[in-house]
Amino acid sequence: MLLTLAVAVPGSAAAEPSGHSRDGEHVLVFSKTAGFRHDSIPDGIAAIQELGAENGFTVDATEDAAVFTPEKLAEYDAVVFLSTTGDVLDDGQQAALEGYIEKGGGYAGVHAAADTEYDWPWYGGLVGAWFDSHPLIQPATVEVQDRAHPATSHLDEEWKRTDEWYNYRSNPRENVRVLAALDESSYLGGNMGEDHPISWCREYEGGRSFYTGNGHTKESYADEAFRTHLLGGIRWASGAAQADCRPENGYTALYDSGTGLEGWKQAGPGHFEQAEDGTLTTVGGMGLLWYGTEQVGGYSLKFDWRMSGDDNSGVFVGFPASDDPWTAVDQGYEIQIDATDVPEKTTGSVYGFQSADLEARDRALNPPGEWNTYEIRVEGERLQVWLNGVRINDFTNTDPVRSLTDGHIGLQNHGDEDEVAFRDVRLKKPAPAGPGEGGGGAPGP
Repeated sequence: MLLTLAVAVPGSAAAEPSGHSRDGEHVLVFSKTAGFRHDSIPDGIAAIQELGAENGFTVDATEDAAVFTPEKLAEYDAVVFLSTTGDVLDDGQQAALEGYIEKGGGYAGVHAAADTEYDWPWYGGLVGAWFDSHPLIQPATVEVQDRAHPATSHLDEEWKRTDEWYNYRSNPRENVRVLAALDESSYLGGNMGEDHPISWCREYEGGRSFYTGNGHTKESYADEAFRTHLLGGIRWASGAAQADCRPENGYTALYDSGTGLEGWKQAGPGHFEQAEDGTLTTVGGMGLLWYGTEQVGGYSLKFDWRMSGDDNSGVFVGFPASDDPWTAVDQGYEIQIDATDVPEKTTGSVYGFQSADLEARDRALNPPGEWNTYEIRVEGERLQVWLNGVRINDFTNTDPVRSLTDGHIGLQNHGDEDEVAFRDVRLKKPAPAGPGEGGGGAPGP
């Protein structure tokens, strides 16, 4: 039986007839169990219902797998598997979910969603990893590894909480973007070693997949930090929020809360204010915080950024060392942060030279107050820009006075009226060429 828990929001109906589709506003919670049944499922349904009421999306909850048809799934922007267990879908229903994801649908798996459909390899790829075992419920430390994703952007680098901590049959890191991992030294019973992912996301077969291993206990669904974590995962899965969910390996931190500003120099007026959580915020200007080690040849530079309103900043690449910030302007290239400027000077543009693909940029961009992730990839004289995992610019330098192959990188503090925050600045160099191989290009994510 379909239990309609459609949440009324101002100006919307409490329940919609079959066939109605609402972009980013309609979520299905599926909690059928064919094995162990968690007594926290009603609390989880109620929590998602409340989150929908507070954040403008409707929620239907069901344990009837008959809802898994192409026509019915098309009504939803995301499907949440809430502590499902065992074999819960037949062959036709499995095919319907596969088709839904392939058409761009979203999936959010919570806790025992990883204890589901062991004989269905496609689902194993969707959830990311299957459950193996767990110790007793106990406190543990969660290490937050991606603080730009809406599921984790509200958290500090360490998140201490009590839950039932799953071990998984495999480590999904190569195929997913790990958002958070467990510190196995903080509790008893972990068996995955130093790298124990507990929450992740990925693009999968045309759609989006988010998973969190949190959520066993009833108390989880009354915890604001966990509720925000769950909300962020659902929003990303539904397409209401954007993030870079490509796998990320091999990056070195240039700035985070652990490195501080060692190796960085301020050129010109203004400065950056450091917070305890590793966030750098622009103060005054017009200046430049630049990294002292020259970047030669190809690299991938990633960092997270957030505007507070209609603000202005950017990152410069390919400029020589100088205490004058205008050297970067005159001899380097700026990837702009300012969503309201003219096309060749707006967010994602190579400032003054080439506009971003504005349609792709607008789809990928989170609004002021939310975090975004840039990847700036340099390969010879080619510069590519990704915003939240979407390529929005592909520029080739032809100016003989400038070169992307040599130079420094820097973050701009634009002026008194502009407030832009940065964190987790990281760099990846290309892998050395092996015997008989040509030189490697710039690395991927």
